[in-house]
Amino acid sequence: MLPHPGILALNHLLEAEAWARDKLKPYAAQCVEFRSPPLPGLCLEILDTGLLRRAAEDAVPNLVVNIGPGALPAMLRGEDALLREIGIEGNADLAGTVQYLFRHLRWDIAEDLSKVFGDVVAERMVREGKRFAAWNVEAAEKLAQNFSEYLIEEQPLLARPADVRQFLADADRLRDDLARLEKRIDLLTRKA
Repeated sequence: MLPHPGILALNHLLEAEAWARDKLKPYAAQCVEFRSPPLPGLCLEILDTGLLRRAAEDAVPNLVVNIGPGALPAMLRGEDALLREIGIEGNADLAGTVQYLFRHLRWDIAEDLSKVFGDVVAERMVREGKRFAAWNVEAAEKLAQNFSEYLIEEQPLLARPADVRQFLADADRLRDDLARLEKRIDLLTRKA
C-alpha cells in the first residue's frame, strides 16, 4: 500500500526540523486523528523518532483534530481564522504540542527547490510565488469589495452603513418623541 501523501508531507517537514521531532518524541505510541468530513479520517501514530506513520485500524486516538469546512477559505484570512475552524479534543498536553507545531513548523520551500534548480533560481521562484499569492489575495479582496459596492449602489439589495445608522437614529428620535407625546396626553387627561 502506498503511503498517504499527508503523512509523507508531514514527515518531510519533521525530518527537516530536529526540534519538531524532539517535541513529538515524548508522545511516542500515541495517536492523533485528523477528521475533515466528508473526507475519510486519518489516524497517525507518533513514532519514538518523532516521525509519523498510519496507525492501526483499531487504534484509539489520544487526540482528535476536527477540521471544519471553512478551513480552506480561512487559510487565506490568516492563521487565527484557520485556528477558529479547527477543533481539538483529547490529551491536553499533546494538543498543546500539536498547536505549537502548527504555529511554528514551516516548510522551507526555497531549500527544497534549491536541491533541484539551484539557490538563485529557487529564491526567485519563491519570491515570485509569494508575489503571485499576494496578487490573488488582493484580487479576491477587490472583487468582494466591487461586488458589495454593486449590491449597494447599482442593485440596492444591501443598505449603506451610513443609511442604516441614520435610520436607527431616526427611529430612536421617533420613539423618544412618541414617549414625550404620550406623557403630554396623559398629563392633559389627568387635568381634564
